[in-house]
Amino acid sequence: MKYLLVIAVVAVAIWIWRRNRQDELDEARPRPQPRPAVKGPQPMVRCSHCGMHLPATEAIDGPGGPFCSERHRQAARR
Repeated sequence: MKYLLVIAVVAVAIWIWRRNRQDELDEARPRPQPRPAVKGPQPMVRCSHCGMHLPATEAIDGPGGPFCSERHRQAARR
């Protein structure tokens, strides 16, 4: 009978220890960052040098229209 009591006490102690350990692991786990809000559609422009489409906010203005990079803008000057 006393062996049964010892086994029950050990089982309860292990259960409490594992539950506390799981709580610690849950707290240490990094929370996922909320996703940034999706912006609405943006106007697209075409690079005057290579023809690649890109958002107008990322385009570089130059002679002859928008460009996708500084290198293409300089190539259009020549």
